[in-house]
Amino acid sequence: MFRNIFAASLALLLAGAAPTMADDGVVDIVAPFEIGGLDPSKSGDIFLRMGIVETLVEADKDGNPVPALAKSWTVSEDGLTWRFELQSGVTFQDGTALTAEAVVTALKIAKDKAGLLSKAPIGDIKAEGEGTVVVSLSKPFVPLLAFLAENRAQILAPASYEGADVKAIIGTGPFKLTKIEPPQSLAVERFADYWGDKPEIEKATYLSVSRAETRALMAESGDADYVFNLDPASRTRLSKSDKVVLQSVSIPRSVLLKVNAGHPFLADVKAREALSLAIDREGLAVAILRYPAAATQLFPPSLKIWHNADLAPLGYDVDKAKALLAELGWTAGADGILQKDGKPFALTLTTYPDRPELPLIAAVLQDQLKEIGVALTINSTNSSEIPAKHQDGSLELALMARNFALVPDPIGTMLSDYGPGGGDWGAMNWTNAGFEQALDDLTRVTDPAEGEALRHQAVAAIQAELPVIPLAWYQQTVAFSPKLEGAAIDPFERSFGLQTMRWAK
Repeated sequence: MFRNIFAASLALLLAGAAPTMADDGVVDIVAPFEIGGLDPSKSGDIFLRMGIVETLVEADKDGNPVPALAKSWTVSEDGLTWRFELQSGVTFQDGTALTAEAVVTALKIAKDKAGLLSKAPIGDIKAEGEGTVVVSLSKPFVPLLAFLAENRAQILAPASYEGADVKAIIGTGPFKLTKIEPPQSLAVERFADYWGDKPEIEKATYLSVSRAETRALMAESGDADYVFNLDPASRTRLSKSDKVVLQSVSIPRSVLLKVNAGHPFLADVKAREALSLAIDREGLAVAILRYPAAATQLFPPSLKIWHNADLAPLGYDVDKAKALLAELGWTAGADGILQKDGKPFALTLTTYPDRPELPLIAAVLQDQLKEIGVALTINSTNSSEIPAKHQDGSLELALMARNFALVPDPIGTMLSDYGPGGGDWGAMNWTNAGFEQALDDLTRVTDPAEGEALRHQAVAAIQAELPVIPLAWYQQTVAFSPKLEGAAIDPFERSFGLQTMRWAK
């Protein structure tokens, strides 16, 4: 009976979306991310993943900057002036030419909105002739290339804007937008005048489906050709099916427990250390994620320049966790929950189901922390609640999966999350002068050895004071149709790979 009800619900869902039959020549992509509207500051990642828009700079498979709309660049000796030479013969999808003035307009609008570009020390952006963009800085800033590769720094045609408002998505990518119905779906078709290598795929759709079980069923039934972000149970089930092809890859994303270091129960680093020691990361990774990815520090080994192999790993020791809390004056009540000054050690953990493993991990954390006398209430809600609660100060704990490849160099995410004042997806009520200085120095240092020492210093500070508690490193899994060749996972999550896909002959 449940299967019939579920199938009927799925049929209704698909009936209200763009056509999604795998045999119609259209690549149907399904992922959990809603379309927040036309503004790239809200939905830029989806427009970039679907190949509609491009940025000045791209990233290779190792995260190194490579040419995109900018074919080359130079930087002055003092590090304050960057010149970007644009590709020639590029047109926007409305037929207008890509010019330096168009790029300047797009970057200035992006800089004035939410996004990492707003955090770069940019004094001015101007055009020199038709093909050169000059970016002037107030101080040297080595990560500028990575910031220009962020999805919110995408280059749109002048006709996309009314003032600073985005009224249309007109990019330079290999696919142009033909239909959009926020927050659920959009459709694209191949852009015939694309300046680069022409894709073989002619049309594609994107559908936001929040439930992981529904996404998996769509992959198995053939109602979707490329299904992004599967839950562990579905991965196991689909791995035994000949109706889909599964692909997994380690990506620069970590599952973290964000801690309000200003909360009276968590202000002492011993309390945060106790929470960390109470977590059986290896057991959690195997039981929930179903792959060995227990996080011993913030960054996974795949992020080689940020991972410190010599750093003492985060451990699991329930007895030591209890002893630390006892040192802070907590004693067990009749129900086993710790008490101090008449108050129970009770916290609310906020998380979200967009990442289907997070509510499951939250339930495990609830059990593991109860063993040391800490009571958790789980609030599984929209992911937007985490930044909202950070801003109003009400957040206590948050369970999240943080992407360190928002720009190809994780320094961009680090500056956003752990700079002065913290960040919505990083530190809360935590400061460390040495850490902040190390991050600031990293924006200027060009010597590899000096940069490595600063990165290790920053990671060690987080390991020691735990403003966030690393739990697991992340693998991304995609299910795609056997009829679809060339499908792959971008470890930096910048593209769904439509450009390289083709239908099997």
